[in-house]
Amino acid sequence: MIEVSDLIDGVTPPVPRTEPSRTRPVAQATDSQVVIRSSAEQLVSEANAVLSANGETITLVDDSGPSELAFSLSYRDRVARIRTTVSGRTATAELAYAGTPQPLRQLTGEDQLRALLLNLVAGASVN
Repeated sequence: MIEVSDLIDGVTPPVPRTEPSRTRPVAQATDSQVVIRSSAEQLVSEANAVLSANGETITLVDDSGPSELAFSLSYRDRVARIRTTVSGRTATAELAYAGTPQPLRQLTGEDQLRALLLNLVAGASVN
């Protein structure tokens, strides 16, 4: 992942776009979660190919439970968690970043995961 090399060289990462979390039909919300989780695995592998040269890695941990699909990305002391909580026939996505209390937010789309991961590595805040 060239962008990780750029971060090491001091380039500022793009800010991931987020929006207020919204309730959607279960099928749509869980499909988005699965697509984002699949992309996360690929992006983490690419980023770790660069970071491992410095003895560091990003960890990807699935931590789903009853009525939720979730995973966490961790780098050093920073954590981003993406989850989709199911309630009846609807589900709501949520992004929790680096322990910062915020109103419920979600990424605007699967394409914003790359920016989230880069901000996690850079230690930048996410709005």
